[in-house]
Amino acid sequence: MGVALNHAGLNDVVILDRHEVGASFHRWPKEMTFLTPSFPTNSVGMLDLNAIAIGTSPAYSLGREHPSGQSYARYLRAVATYFELNVQSGTDVLGVEQEGEGFRIVTNQGEILTRFVIWAAGEFQYPNRSPFPGAELCPHSSTFTSFRDYSHDEAIVIGGYESGIDAAIQLGALQKKVTVLSRGAPWESEDSDPSVSISTYTKERLETVRKLGGEIELIGKANVYRVVQKGNGYEVRVRGKQVWQSPGPPILATGFHGSHLLISDLFESRKDGCPLLSNEDESTTAPGLFFCGPMVRHDDHIFCFIYKFRQRFAVVAKAIADRLGLPAEELETYRQWGMYLDDLSCCGEPCVC
Repeated sequence: MGVALNHAGLNDVVILDRHEVGASFHRWPKEMTFLTPSFPTNSVGMLDLNAIAIGTSPAYSLGREHPSGQSYARYLRAVATYFELNVQSGTDVLGVEQEGEGFRIVTNQGEILTRFVIWAAGEFQYPNRSPFPGAELCPHSSTFTSFRDYSHDEAIVIGGYESGIDAAIQLGALQKKVTVLSRGAPWESEDSDPSVSISTYTKERLETVRKLGGEIELIGKANVYRVVQKGNGYEVRVRGKQVWQSPGPPILATGFHGSHLLISDLFESRKDGCPLLSNEDESTTAPGLFFCGPMVRHDDHIFCFIYKFRQRFAVVAKAIADRLGLPAEELETYRQWGMYLDDLSCCGEPCVC
């Protein structure tokens, strides 16, 4: 977003980061990689799926098709350095308050007054740790430094979307017997949108591990309502009076809470819990507050992959540039990303180009 603002001609931009650039990616489990492939297609006018700035390519920079979190963090730091972005690391935002026609940002380093705020704080730092009673007994999949740290020969994973299946694949590759319990069965979905079904990359990896002898059982329509400790093991209780036994603590793969909840008083909420946004990705109750990231929603369209939500960077940058009377001519180059700068629609329907 900082690069897009730079291209829009905004020079007074500060990026506040609680830790450092790429910190959430750096904390991914060592085995976790991107689902979307990186490929250096810039020379033929197509942007690398995992790029967040025009003229850059994680595939070219990192030499990896499916980068790890640690390697992608290096890419983000390189982008910030190359574009000379003004990043203030170690700045923890404690609150955002409306003041006049702008905002007061309260941080551990003092207060900042600004006309516009773009909230792009992600969700990986905020795992859903309490979906049911007994969840406090279970480690969340996002807290593993490496899945090799799970010492038991059998494992139950609660949650069957990407993070749950990824955990199962990593544990299965370590020759552990894995059972995945999921409220739904996204691995059976025939939807072409990877935001609601399992990606082809994950399906391929799952098939490979099974062919090599990995024991992974996927059980859908298993609505876990409680985990209890029994002696040296655990019971996972599922509605319908089903019970699964586990020698080690079950692993939660129950998703994440959005960071927008930290400033929820400045957003209206959709029925699905995501922030309600205007066509310019702006809060409907706090003008000048914009939202970027994986929880962007428009109607039924989900923008949870980088190649999806990066489409909205230029929309936000153009909105701010227009209000400041800046021409934002360089944003026209963003059209090669499939972005539509003036409106969410291009042909009467919500834009998903």
